[in-house]
Amino acid sequence: MGPDHDEHDHRDDVTAGRAVLGIELGSTRIKAVLVGRDGTTLAAGGHDWENQLVDGRWTYALEAVWSGLQSCVAALQDDVERRYGARLTDVGALGVSAMMHGYLPFDADGELLVPFRTWRNTSTGAAAAELSELLGHNIPLRWSVAHLYQAVLDDEPHLAQVDFLTTLAGYVHWRLTGRKVLGVGDASGMFPIDPATRTYDARMLAAADERIATSRPGLRLTDLLPEVLVAGQEAGRLTPEGAALLDPTGTLRPGAALCPPEGDAGTGMVATNAVAPRTGNVSVGTSVFAMVVLERPLERVHHELDVVTTPAGDLVAMVHCNNGASELGAWAEVFGQFAAALGTPAEPDAVFGALLREALTGEADAGGVVAYNYLAGEPITGLAEGRPLILRTPDSRLTLGNVVRAQVYGVFGTLSLGMRVLAGEGVELDTLFAHGGLFRTAGVAQRLLAAAVGAPVAVARTASEGGPWGMAALAAYLEVAGEQDLQTFLDDVVFADAEVDVVEPDADDVAGYAVYLERYSAGLAAQRAAVASVPAAGATDGTAAGATDGTAAGAPGAATSTDRTGEQA
Repeated sequence: MGPDHDEHDHRDDVTAGRAVLGIELGSTRIKAVLVGRDGTTLAAGGHDWENQLVDGRWTYALEAVWSGLQSCVAALQDDVERRYGARLTDVGALGVSAMMHGYLPFDADGELLVPFRTWRNTSTGAAAAELSELLGHNIPLRWSVAHLYQAVLDDEPHLAQVDFLTTLAGYVHWRLTGRKVLGVGDASGMFPIDPATRTYDARMLAAADERIATSRPGLRLTDLLPEVLVAGQEAGRLTPEGAALLDPTGTLRPGAALCPPEGDAGTGMVATNAVAPRTGNVSVGTSVFAMVVLERPLERVHHELDVVTTPAGDLVAMVHCNNGASELGAWAEVFGQFAAALGTPAEPDAVFGALLREALTGEADAGGVVAYNYLAGEPITGLAEGRPLILRTPDSRLTLGNVVRAQVYGVFGTLSLGMRVLAGEGVELDTLFAHGGLFRTAGVAQRLLAAAVGAPVAVARTASEGGPWGMAALAAYLEVAGEQDLQTFLDDVVFADAEVDVVEPDADDVAGYAVYLERYSAGLAAQRAAVASVPAAGATDGTAAGATDGTAAGAPGAATSTDRTGEQA
């Protein structure tokens, strides 16, 4: 990100209020990153949090949003003081991003009408199917419009009071600025976007409003959805009330410009410089998603693919898998416990790194071992719930290397099935950029992902900063948006001197992974049988199951393992 500045320049950026702040609320961690004028990360703060399964739905309490943000900003302030001997009073700009989708309906007084329903809930099948057919556009289970329409189908009483509908990032931004807006990338996970107008598709909006009116006259999406903005447009200023919400000590002053709030998919694209056609990125955390920027619209509707947009409004095909690296993290915790039982305890990072490196000693097809990471339901494979499994035949080779390789392959298994659909559409990919903590152990997950997608995989040296760093870049773009487009800004300023490690697919790995994926696909029948025959404690509506938050490291929200496996949701 541009030429290096010395420590004095960095301190000046902080004390003069020129530094830029990016905040992201991921599924397991809230993180703030302060970035200097040269793009260097100057300070960071974080706060671990957990989703909760309440009455069969995955949720976060709004009180936890604000206590978590305040803890995160306090940690950032402490880091600033440690590094520069000063407190952060002003920033040049800031931006907020968060996990996409879900359902946050508010009444006219700004009160939340039902607990936040996150992207992880899969109880919207009827609504998603009906809307997909009506609109001729894939509406995934987690999209906001699916949640709203499912509430219509279920005749939920709160609908009579709904005045405004938004995402988590949109909610936080609204409270900080008073403006009910969304960045186009986050908005594209609420309702389909027209790439020509870079706002909600007018034809589809009219069709959805007409359908909703048959059950709920007067309830119109047109009146409920946030205003859509694109990258580079100012989205309001930090109000005194907003500054106090972030920093109750009063140290952080109001007045900073905010960029449009974005979803974690958009910040992942920016953080990996994957906003141009024929580029893509993969984010690995509690969930896994791949974003591929399209050269042209898809020819057909596919249930495996979302069509969303970059923060600039260009079409993107998204393969979203509800299950990511949490199960791998849980196994890392088990091996850590085993090491402690032997009298040689090790730090979680050391255990995780050792296990990942051991995966490279495994056979290319994982020796007949197959692993499923399904802690939650998985729409791509038609599962309303999940049961983590390891399967093997009696003649498989049960070694540590094969077990760990199978687990890493399992992280990418469902993703591969979705990427195959993209390849069938003729979508070509020059490079796939990867980010998330899983890629901090050099060369392992990156190499195995290249085999899984059959394309070069790049990891930038800044990848571990992830989404909040990408959000800071979008905030920094406010200053120059009138002079250059987002791609030029990223190429010429943000990533001008970026170091990137690229791994080409290894032929033996590719062949071995193909064998593994055949077994994986065939074995999905066993996964379905496990869901049908083994009830999950606490899940009453088929939303997700197999893990209760906080019961074991590696469950969504468990800091020990998810710090390694990624912060993007």
